[in-house]
Amino acid sequence: MAQLLELHNVTKRYDAPGEQKVSVLSDVNLEIGEGEFVAILGPSGSGKSTLLRIIAGLVNATSGSVVYLGKKVEGTNPGMSMVFQSFALFPWLTVQENVELGLRYKDLSAADKKQKALDVIDMIGLDGFEGAYPKELSGGMRQRVGLGRALVMEPDILLMDEPFSALDVLTAENLRRDLLELWLEKKIPTKSIIMVTHGIEEAVYMADRAVVLSRDPATVIADVKITLPHWRERKDDTFTKLVDRIYSILTHSRDSREASAQVGLAQEQRKYMVLPQVPSGALTGFLELLDDLATKSDLYKLADELMFELDDLLPLVEAAELLGFATVREGDITLTPVGSLFATATVLERKELFRAQLKERISIFERIRWVLDSKRNRRMPREFFFEVIRKSVGTEAADSQLDTIIDWGRYSELFAYDETARILYLEDEEEADPLVAD
Repeated sequence: MAQLLELHNVTKRYDAPGEQKVSVLSDVNLEIGEGEFVAILGPSGSGKSTLLRIIAGLVNATSGSVVYLGKKVEGTNPGMSMVFQSFALFPWLTVQENVELGLRYKDLSAADKKQKALDVIDMIGLDGFEGAYPKELSGGMRQRVGLGRALVMEPDILLMDEPFSALDVLTAENLRRDLLELWLEKKIPTKSIIMVTHGIEEAVYMADRAVVLSRDPATVIADVKITLPHWRERKDDTFTKLVDRIYSILTHSRDSREASAQVGLAQEQRKYMVLPQVPSGALTGFLELLDDLATKSDLYKLADELMFELDDLLPLVEAAELLGFATVREGDITLTPVGSLFATATVLERKELFRAQLKERISIFERIRWVLDSKRNRRMPREFFFEVIRKSVGTEAADSQLDTIIDWGRYSELFAYDETARILYLEDEEEADPLVAD
C-alpha cells in the first residue's frame, strides 16, 4: 500500500507569557496509506482538531514534520481539502458559488469551474439548489455544500472535522451513508479520508482504522484495524466487541491513580491535574444510575441507552474514576464500595463522602482550603485562583476549570462562593470541620 501521508514526532505546544507551556500534542507518529478511511478518536480537548489542522497545513507544528507523497509539507497542503463541523459557508454566496470557491486557485476557465461545481452538486444530492443561499437550506444540506466544496478540488486526502456532529440523528445517518457510498463505489477520486469524530460507533461503522489519542498532551495510544466488510450492521456481535474495545482503550488512557495527592508535598512539587468538566449534580445522577443497574455496566450499551456520544459519557466516567467512586475494566464500569455507599447515602452523608474524596485525591482543593484558612477574613477573590490555574493550563482553559472546582467545592461544602462578588470564602460553621487539615 502506497503511503500518502506520514507524521513524524508531531508536537504542538502553546507558549504564553507568564504561563506554563501547554502541550496539546506530543510526538504523534502516523502513516496514512492509499485506500484507507481513518477515524481519529480521543477525549474532548485531546487535540484531535488541532492535529487535523496541522495535517492540512492550517496550523504549524511546534516540532516534527508532516510528509505528503514523500515531501515535507511547508504551508497549506495542496493535496488535501477539509470539511468543517460548522459548515463554514459564505451566506452571501449561492450553493454553486460556495462550491466553486474550492476551485478558486485552479487553472481552469470559468466555464470549466461552473461545470465541475454543477457535477459535484448533482453528486452530493443538491441538484436543483444551485441558486439557493445557505439560509434557505437545512443543516444537512448546508453540510452537503461544505462536502461539495471540498470534493470539487478532487483532493488526494479528504479531511473531516466532526462533520456530522451538528446534525440531527436522521440527517447525520443519511449523510454518512451517502458519503460511504461515494467512497466505496469510487465515485470520487479521493485516495484517503481522515475523519475526526467523537463517536466510537461512527468510527467503527465507517472507517478502516481507528486511531486513538490520549490527552494532556495527546499522543497515539492505539491504532485499531477495522476489517468488517461494508455495509456494517451495528447489532452484529463483532461490531459491538470492536466498539467495546475502543471504549476500554479510551477509559484507560489516563490512569486515575495519578489523582492521588500527597498533602505534605511542597507546593512546587504538586502538578495541577486537569479536571473533567462535569457538574456535581450530573455525577451524582450518574452514580445513582449505576447503583440502580446493580451490576457492572457495558459502557457502549450504557451510552446507547442514554443516547450519549463519547464526549458526553467519558467525562462522567473519568470523574467517577478520579474520585474513586467507580472502576472500569475491559469496557465495563462498576461502582467501588465507596461509590455504592455514596449512591445510597443521605444528602449530608454524600457531601461528607464527596469532601473526603476531594481532599484525598485532588490536591487543588486542599490548597484552596489552606489559602482560605490562612486569610484573616477567610476570603479570597476568584481571580487569585484563576491565576494559579492559568499558569498550568493556560488562559483559555482556566475559567472552565475554576467553574468545575467551585461547583465541586460548593457541593462538598469545602468552601462557599459569592457569585456577585466573585469571592471564595469559608463559612463560620466550617471552622470546626474535622476534615480540615491542621
